[in-house]
Amino acid sequence: MKHGLRLRIAVAFAITCIAVVSALGLTLYTASEELEEELVNQIVSEEVDYLMQRHRADPGYMPTAGPNLQYYILRTPGDAAQVPELMRALPVGNHEVGRGTDERHVAVREATGIRYIAVYDSGPHEIREQQFQQLLLLALGTLFIAAFVLGYWLAGVLTRQLTELSQRVARLAPDVPHETLARPDQEREIAGLARALDDYQARIARMLRREQEFTANASHELRTPLTGIQTSCELLAAEPDLNARTRARIDMIAAAADRMAGQIQALLFLAREQDPGAVQPVVLATCVADAAASCRAEFARKGLQLEIDVAAGAVLRLDPRALHLVLVNLLGNALRHTEHGTIRVAYRAPRLTVTDSGAGIAPEHLPRLFERYYRASEESHGMGLGLAIVQQVCAQNGWHIEVASAVGSGSTFTLALA
Repeated sequence: MKHGLRLRIAVAFAITCIAVVSALGLTLYTASEELEEELVNQIVSEEVDYLMQRHRADPGYMPTAGPNLQYYILRTPGDAAQVPELMRALPVGNHEVGRGTDERHVAVREATGIRYIAVYDSGPHEIREQQFQQLLLLALGTLFIAAFVLGYWLAGVLTRQLTELSQRVARLAPDVPHETLARPDQEREIAGLARALDDYQARIARMLRREQEFTANASHELRTPLTGIQTSCELLAAEPDLNARTRARIDMIAAAADRMAGQIQALLFLAREQDPGAVQPVVLATCVADAAASCRAEFARKGLQLEIDVAAGAVLRLDPRALHLVLVNLLGNALRHTEHGTIRVAYRAPRLTVTDSGAGIAPEHLPRLFERYYRASEESHGMGLGLAIVQQVCAQNGWHIEVASAVGSGSTFTLALA
């Protein structure tokens, strides 16, 4: 999952702070540790040198051991028994014996056959180092939380104008005038982005106006000759002395003109995003009857039976034009794929079903049935737009359409109106 820009800026800020402070803390820790090692080595070296000087001046001198320092003077081989075993065989020089809180710094010197040893207990220093490490880790954890909170706040300040701009862009509509996105108080980069979005929005609005003008002109220019053809067919069909062959051809021309008018209407509908119409109480049985009336001639030509099982008192609040368009397309689709039998429209709240006794639809075609220009069979008539229109109208009105079908068993389209 992708995180928001503000969160990523906050995390990056916190990580950067931790990296810088960790590097600084590690440097200071390393430097202090090295400095402490050098200081301890200097102490034991000075102590053993002082021990040698005093013993030369006073052979009976033996310093008193302190809380962190012990001294040994080995005159004879037997004196070695008083020295801890790990330190007996150490050569001349400075050494570290043990680890952690048991660490000892040992300085060994020899003069005139006498061995001088100074032992410094660095356990307390190791304890302080461990405490310093814990304090450093605690400080880093606290710093990370503080840096994250501060970074999140700073990121909010830095991205506030960008967030406001994105919210304003989300509310834009291409066909509604709006205030320009660019403002004088915006940062230079945000203002540049806002101006680019204003220009883009203006281009979209111009393209939309041109598209609307084109569709309106195309609708007018195409419908005018089709109306003339349909009128001429009606006038010719009214002539009493036409023979059967001529009348059949006139009917074919009229049917083709009707199909072309329907296809033009479908193309214009898909080319424009239609706003939902006015919602009002609709008598469902009347709406179904009106949609079926437009298909009455095709029912009669095929000899199909139409059954309407809708209660007379069923009233719904919806857009009647949208429901009429959906029903006309569903009935038209059923008519195209049914050669004999019955087409049934039924309503059981909140679902309206259109069932046919046609050839049915193979399972592989069902997922793409509502795509534009998709036809389950090359033999089927039409442009493959009817069900695409149904899907688009349902999406605009908050309805849900689904289909159940099997080859040889017909199809059932279920429209959920709630």
